[in-house]
Amino acid sequence: MKLILAAFFAAHGLIHLSYLSPAPRTAGGPEWPFEMARSWLVTGLGLDADVVRPLGTVLVVATVALLAGAALATVGWGIPTSAWAILATLGAVASAATLLVFFHPWIVLGFVIDAAILWFAVVAGWTPATGSAGT
Repeated sequence: MKLILAAFFAAHGLIHLSYLSPAPRTAGGPEWPFEMARSWLVTGLGLDADVVRPLGTVLVVATVALLAGAALATVGWGIPTSAWAILATLGAVASAATLLVFFHPWIVLGFVIDAAILWFAVVAGWTPATGSAGT
C-alpha cells in the first residue's frame, strides 16, 4: 500500500511538469489546461506572461520536489518517514498555489487531491511509519 501511495504522490507532483512543456499541436483538439500564459495574473491583472512564467516555474519545481520527497518519505527511501507530513503539506500547498495561479476548469481534480493530502497530513495525522491516523 505504501508503494501505491508513494507512486500517487510522485505522479501528482510530476503532472505539474506539464506547465513547463509546450502545448501539444493538435488541430481541433481540446484546449491545453497547463498554460502559464493564460493565468488570471496575465489576463486579469494585465501582467506580461514573461513576468508570470518565473513564478510558475518556481511553484512547479517546488511542487515536484516536495511531493517527490513525500513519496520517498512514504516508503522510507533516503528521507525519514518523520519528514512525511511537512513534505506532503508543503507539496500540497505549492500544488494548490500553482493550480490557483494558472487555473483551468479541467484541473479541479488537482485541488481535490491537494485537499485530501492536507487532510491526511494535518487533520487525520496519518503517518507512513504506522500506516494509520493519530500518533
